Amino acid sequence: MPDTFKPRTEEEARDVVRWAMAEHEPLEIVGQASKRAIGRPVQAGHLLDMSGLAGIELYEPEELVLTALPGTPIAEIEAALAASNQELAFDPLDYGPLLGNPAGQGTLGGVIAANLAGSKRLKHGAARDHVLGMDAVSGRGEIFHSGGRVVKNVTGYDLPRALTGSWGTLAVATRITLKVLPRAQTEATFLLSGLDDAEAATAMTAAMGSSAEVSAAAHLPAAAAQDLAARGHALSGPATLLRLEGFGPSVDYRFERLRTLLGTGRSVSRVEADASRALWRAVRDADAFVGTDDLVWRLSVAPTAGAAVVAQLAGRFACKAFYDWSGGLVWLAVPGADARAEAIRAAIAACGGGHATLVRAPAPLRSSVPVFQPQPAPLAALAARLKEQFDPHGILNPGRMTAGH
Repeated sequence: MPDTFKPRTEEEARDVVRWAMAEHEPLEIVGQASKRAIGRPVQAGHLLDMSGLAGIELYEPEELVLTALPGTPIAEIEAALAASNQELAFDPLDYGPLLGNPAGQGTLGGVIAANLAGSKRLKHGAARDHVLGMDAVSGRGEIFHSGGRVVKNVTGYDLPRALTGSWGTLAVATRITLKVLPRAQTEATFLLSGLDDAEAATAMTAAMGSSAEVSAAAHLPAAAAQDLAARGHALSGPATLLRLEGFGPSVDYRFERLRTLLGTGRSVSRVEADASRALWRAVRDADAFVGTDDLVWRLSVAPTAGAAVVAQLAGRFACKAFYDWSGGLVWLAVPGADARAEAIRAAIAACGGGHATLVRAPAPLRSSVPVFQPQPAPLAALAARLKEQFDPHGILNPGRMTAGH
């Protein structure tokens, strides 16, 4: 059999999985392979390329629903939605440039497999929260259909949620239905300059808890702001960013509310619509770390704990960081060949808990370091039972999340 399979139909994908199961031949599942370098190197000799199973099958703007095949480029979906003034509200990040690939190569299947989200996650959730239905082929070689085209159809609704974020280790998605939302008429960014990390955390918490309806909050320490300024963004020194979306008069009113709440004695400026969107894409996609050789981590912690985690780590080794999700998502760049995994996870535990994912590192290092946060024993046992139900022979992306699984 060939080393690469490229099915064009759901049935062809099923047949490949059945062959792999019968022959005990593991499969690595990819779309455009834009996220192939995340996770442990997959222990498989055959590639299941899902890029041939592509296209938007159904889009009903008035019903806020879209169905597409897994190999459909996210860029194609976003363009179709934009034509109707709609969007994927979870705003999936594009890992391509961070991993040394061109931008815009991600596919819908990859977004769902990785459960991606952008800077608006605190308001709109992640990909998992927008999946209405999914067709897929399990590791048993069985086609199954779960969910529906409307939120109220809850038949099997939790099954797509379980598969989202499983990195292709449970099933091969063949069709995905999403809910979509209207796109904001305009936006602006409320920019506070000169705050240190702890001050920024306090300001972001206050803003997110206010009536200003902030859709995203991020903080760029001086080094990260300088990196983005070099890419054409109008930043100077530490920058705390608060995103406001909606109708123009509403954005203007809420901007002034934030000025009253946070601006006394501080440097406040406004980033207008197009520049604001570009700035938030740069934050979302970690542009500050693109083109460097540093190892890159994503840390998920309590929003009020991010600054403390970074301060503890900076006292032990050289690193750079910036914050998204109101401080709850820390992007961390570590120079050198040592991933510092134990120190990073110990700092997170000492500051209230969370998890850390190594998203950029050479393959040998990803083979030797737990890339994803090790699970507590009860959760690991539950994950093992789920794997046994969906992929008992371990043929789908073996080893990507944990050694041997």
